[in-house]
Amino acid sequence: MPAIHFFEEDIAYKLQQKIKVKQWITAAIVEEGFKLQELTYIFCSDEYLLKINQEYLDHDTYTDIITFDSSEKEGFISGDIFISIPRIKENAEKFSVSEADELHRVIIHGALHLLGYTDKTPTAKKKMSQKEDYYLTKRVFK
Repeated sequence: MPAIHFFEEDIAYKLQQKIKVKQWITAAIVEEGFKLQELTYIFCSDEYLLKINQEYLDHDTYTDIITFDSSEKEGFISGDIFISIPRIKENAEKFSVSEADELHRVIIHGALHLLGYTDKTPTAKKKMSQKEDYYLTKRVFK
């Protein structure tokens, strides 16, 4: 049974409109030609995500998102997506967007990584941003 789960670690945070967010993520996955197996989003503190970044990726920097792909079958996606809520709040202010818009951008960014999109080169980053923008326009909620 496909599923999307939301958890909190080292932070108190409740995602608004969970059912609509799940439907939106699932629709994006299907539109990209994949099937959802299981996704877990973990909303956490900067410090929690920094420890993950150091331990698993050997990076000593703060980040807004880390995605771990656990997909086992081609055409199916499964993974864990860690999102720093303090980073989302800071970036929303920095980019003059609402916290909800920034959070939704990062949520879909994580799913796009699992769908094979990267952001390591300028060209790939541009394509990723275009996909984020596209799926943000598909939201029926804010």
